[in-house]
Amino acid sequence: MNRPFSGEAARRTADKSARAALTDLMASVGTPGLSAAARRPGLQATLDQHAASIRDSLDGDRRPIGAVRLAGYAEGVREAAADNGWHLPVEPIEWADADWMLLRLLAVCDLAQRSGAVARVGRH
Repeated sequence: MNRPFSGEAARRTADKSARAALTDLMASVGTPGLSAAARRPGLQATLDQHAASIRDSLDGDRRPIGAVRLAGYAEGVREAAADNGWHLPVEPIEWADADWMLLRLLAVCDLAQRSGAVARVGRH
């Protein structure tokens, strides 16, 4: 039986919250961006470079990158971007002109999808 505030309960709550945040990010950035990357080799190559950089910064070669770590990374990127006046575009995104922040968030979505933290879109 789990105690209400046991470590396991806290981990499950954090994982559930992280998956919800990543699902929201997939809806706004991931699904359209990964679809565009599947059609544009140059965008896919740039996305792969961003994903590799995120894996390196999260020490992904030594331990799995789960939902909580990816959601935390994405939140950090968004906070830093907002501090500099950047916000997610509200209009449809032109992926050929995507900026660094948008590509970084798209790479988080790619890693989240590959790790199973969010559902796959029709790409792989």
